Amino acid sequence: MHNRPSLAVGRFAVRAGPMMAGGAFFDIQVTGKGTHGARPEAGIDAALAAAQIAVTLQSIVARNIAPVETAVLSVTRLHAGDAYNVIPQEAVLRGTIRAFRKETMALVKERIETISSGIARTLGGSAKADVRIAFPPLVNDRDSVRFIADVAAEIVGEENLNREGPFVMASEDFSYMLEKVPGAFINIGNGGGEGGCEVHNPGYDFNDEIITLGATLWSRVVETKLAKDTR
Repeated sequence: MHNRPSLAVGRFAVRAGPMMAGGAFFDIQVTGKGTHGARPEAGIDAALAAAQIAVTLQSIVARNIAPVETAVLSVTRLHAGDAYNVIPQEAVLRGTIRAFRKETMALVKERIETISSGIARTLGGSAKADVRIAFPPLVNDRDSVRFIADVAAEIVGEENLNREGPFVMASEDFSYMLEKVPGAFINIGNGGGEGGCEVHNPGYDFNDEIITLGATLWSRVVETKLAKDTR
């Protein structure tokens, strides 16, 4: 169970199948040949190569991923050089990938590697991409979703339960457990108001009022499961 700030207190949301995206991180090391800023012909501009790579990486989702699929590729850091008058020899790009299928993540990984090395080589330099899959997509088991959703509906009413909850592009390491054991990941409403901003934010404040509701769901899940197993 995970709190959801955009969901009202007293509500739950869950969905069968893929619910949260898998996540990956990447580092791209670009190497050129440093030179004076006034003599670009004497060097190989790593900053230029990095900029071209950053722009072209955006074509992966736009032109290599089927429109019915969902993926995100974000370059979140680009660093090159430290002086106004020096063309840097090295540049570094970093970022993240999110997708709901392992096959999509593998495709994005391959395209990052190919595009990075190809652009750098075209401009006379080189690039090495290190793409690391951090979390697989989170995929809920349908029977488990039906079970916990039915229990939640008994507590808050069917009108306060969304059985077709939204897809979430963020990642969750509970996905590793779901690869081994059938289960379900459900969201509990955290509400808005002061501190009700998105999670992983310094202004976020967990809503203590939902603790009782969350604990009630867990206890009722256990009671319902034990009752079924002992019939």
